Amino acid sequence: MRLRSDIFVSALVRRVFSSGGFAAVARKGAEEAGAIYVRQRFRDGLETLYGPAPQSLMAEEGRDDRGFEVRLMRVEAGEVDALLAREGRFDPDYWVVELETDDLDGVLPIAGGEG
Repeated sequence: MRLRSDIFVSALVRRVFSSGGFAAVARKGAEEAGAIYVRQRFRDGLETLYGPAPQSLMAEEGRDDRGFEVRLMRVEAGEVDALLAREGRFDPDYWVVELETDDLDGVLPIAGGEG
């Protein structure tokens, strides 16, 4: 059973703060099952966007929790904004969490990776 979106986001924010980073909820979505997108901001002004990984990919890895995959890697903020605007047309109940941390190891479960 997956955690509700609001509980997952709250735990994510706490994990980031406890590791010395900064996190903020930029957009609040549906509390029970809203899709979660994570914007990782870097000091050089670039961003990486993580979105929900397909559940089939997580099941292949033997995990039943929420997983994320890279949607955009180290791009300008405008590209992230454009992709999120497109996603919002299909699903207006999504969350956006902004992180300012260099290392997501142990903070965000990345499908096919170390998260």
